[in-house]
Amino acid sequence: MLVYQDLLTGDELLSDSFPYKEIENGVLWEVEGKWTTKGCVEVNIGANPSAEEGGEDEGVDDSVEKVVDIVDTFRLQEQPTYDKKRFIAYIKKYIKLLTPKLSPEQQEQFKKGIEGATKYLLPKLKDFQFFVGEGMHDDNTVVFAYYKEGATNPTFLYFAHGLKEVKC
Repeated sequence: MLVYQDLLTGDELLSDSFPYKEIENGVLWEVEGKWTTKGCVEVNIGANPSAEEGGEDEGVDDSVEKVVDIVDTFRLQEQPTYDKKRFIAYIKKYIKLLTPKLSPEQQEQFKKGIEGATKYLLPKLKDFQFFVGEGMHDDNTVVFAYYKEGATNPTFLYFAHGLKEVKC
C-alpha cells in the first residue's frame, strides 16, 4: 500500500486506495470522495428480544454518523475559507516553502504548472472547503474539496508536488 504524506509536515493526506486523475499538467491530482456511514449498524440475528431478560439495551450509543471517506480516513481538519487575497498569499508562501524540498526536475515542472493550477483554482474558491492534515501545522499543504455540478460526492484536489509517496 502507498500512502501520500504532506511533503512539508509528514501528515498523511491520501493513499493509493483512492485513485487519482492528474489535471493541470500534473500539478493537481483530482480524487473522488464518497459519503459513508460510520458508527453502529443494527444487525438482526433472529433473537426475540421480548423473550430475553432486560428487554432494551441500556447505555448503548447507537449513533450513526455520515462522513466523507477521505476526510475520515486521514483525519483531515477543515479550515476557514480563503478569499482571493488570502489564497494568493498562501500560494506564494507555499511555493517558497515547497520548492527547496523538490529535485531540480520537479522544481521546473512545479514552477511551470503552478500558475495554471492557481488560475484553475481561483474561480472555484467560493465553492471549496479547505482541509489540512491532522497536525494542523502552520506550514502545510491545503487540500481542496468541492462538489461538481450535480454530484452528491465531493471531489478533492491535491498539489501533486506537495505529496511524498511512502510504502507501508
